[in-house]
Amino acid sequence: MEHKVAFLVQKFYWSAFLIPYTLMLALAGLPLFFMECSLGQFASLGPISVWRILPLFQGVGITMVIISTFVAIYYNVIIAYALYYLFASFQKVLPWSDCFSWADEFCSKTRLVSDCNATLDGEIIHANYSFITSNNLTCMNGTMNYKPVQFPSEQYWNKVALQRSSGLDETGNIVWYLALCLLLSWMIVGAVLFKGIKSSGKVVYFTALFPYVILLILLVRGATLEGALDGIEYYIGKQSNITKLMEAEVWKDAATQIFYSLSVAWGGLVALSSYNKFHNNCYSDAILVCVTNCLTSVFAGFAIFSILGHMAFVSERPVSEVVDSGFDLAFVAYPEALSKLPVSPLWSFLFFFMLLLLGLDSQFATIETLTTTIQDIYPKAMKKLRIPITLAVCILLFLLGLTCVTQAGIYWVNLIDHFCAGWGILIAAVLEIIGIIYIYGGNRFIEDIEMMIGKKSRLFWLWWRICWFFITPVLLMAILIWSLVTFSPPTYGSVLYPAWGTAVGWCMIIFCVIWIPVVAILKIVKAEGNLCQRIVSCCRPAANWGPYLACHRGERYSHVVDPKREKEHEIPTVSGFVYIQQ
Repeated sequence: MEHKVAFLVQKFYWSAFLIPYTLMLALAGLPLFFMECSLGQFASLGPISVWRILPLFQGVGITMVIISTFVAIYYNVIIAYALYYLFASFQKVLPWSDCFSWADEFCSKTRLVSDCNATLDGEIIHANYSFITSNNLTCMNGTMNYKPVQFPSEQYWNKVALQRSSGLDETGNIVWYLALCLLLSWMIVGAVLFKGIKSSGKVVYFTALFPYVILLILLVRGATLEGALDGIEYYIGKQSNITKLMEAEVWKDAATQIFYSLSVAWGGLVALSSYNKFHNNCYSDAILVCVTNCLTSVFAGFAIFSILGHMAFVSERPVSEVVDSGFDLAFVAYPEALSKLPVSPLWSFLFFFMLLLLGLDSQFATIETLTTTIQDIYPKAMKKLRIPITLAVCILLFLLGLTCVTQAGIYWVNLIDHFCAGWGILIAAVLEIIGIIYIYGGNRFIEDIEMMIGKKSRLFWLWWRICWFFITPVLLMAILIWSLVTFSPPTYGSVLYPAWGTAVGWCMIIFCVIWIPVVAILKIVKAEGNLCQRIVSCCRPAANWGPYLACHRGERYSHVVDPKREKEHEIPTVSGFVYIQQ
């Protein structure tokens, strides 16, 4: 996510993006983050079982888990890309550093002049560059037109790494080395998670903190390179345009970036915070994690743009022409920049090792969300068969991910990301905050939080009440409606998706959210009384809703009796705080 923040900052310039970015963090990201951390910690339950708080909305939890499953499938493919480039870095000369045998005539490390104006026998003529050079003429300044060329790293990404086909219609073969990298990434995930949070919680201390060391190394190295200042000036935007704040797009991009970078409404925060001790200060955790996330994104931008500035200097291009976003930034622009550094294999290794660690962190959290859900639903089976169940989940998701390592794989990755990581999450978040604040009761939820972190003043809760009751739900609804109104069919670069591909995307998102009304209807059908009484009963907390341990329930939840849960739910011993950072 850090590289995406960097791209958005350069797109709108520093002041025109970081102002709405910071406001969206305070108004949407932080309130939802605090809510989900508190919810999971209070009940010690995963994203589905936690909806004992409001049975009518249990489908929201199912939607979160299904979306996390879709994301887990394609996210490990991105980790496989990082692994492939990591292994490719173990060469004396980086394979994307020049136009080798796999390149075509459009591959070039520098710009190629197509035609220009020149003076011949006292007259100004316009001719192609081959004529100009053959006659020992010189192009006039400002008249040169350039051929459409591609960096070696871009052609390597498309022709070698992906073996990319012409579109979603042309599936092609499975790219065997990407399939092996995908298998290795799932093996790593399975090995770390086979004992659950107890084993993965320790690994995350390394995978969460070491990327900061690599970022610092890259920043120091980048800052010493020629042209680094140009990249940083472009990043912070010396030509900032405050009038950009009047455009809806900058606010929309800032809000959605905060929303996704904090991973709210994915189910992961609820699952991982359920492993916290009951009296853990989840308020301090939420503040610290959200602020750290924001500062890390900005810090990463300096590390990235210092080296991109050097790339622009060496290739004699403006910084704007070497900057890209998404996959192209991570696997085209930045590798191209690294290939121009002395001892380039070392810097390439460090960068892709950092990407690997960051990807694994996120994947650990996603898979732990799935296993926590299974544990809540089938506690006895999970306690006895945790290892085979975890392995079965990894094997199943690996097989489903093989489609994403075909020659058309990148199109599937982009399609899942475009649909499943979009409206489904927004819908889940809107219903989550409406259900907890307006149906369960915002004041009641605050009392639950105070059972964990202690009694607070009305002034302390003023900001949170304003956000939870009004600002955050209105903001999320506005983002949801805006994104639907401005919907455009997915594309990958200049490649348009076929109509059936867009239809598949809509089917995926419908499959994710359909469980919300389906589960609500089933709950109402199973309830007793007339229709109105059934709806009311489904809007009340279940009889077994409350803190996990009896000693934490107090008088408010003294009626809760859940012997099955008492006997079979394993008390976690590792805090989920470091996990939640990612």
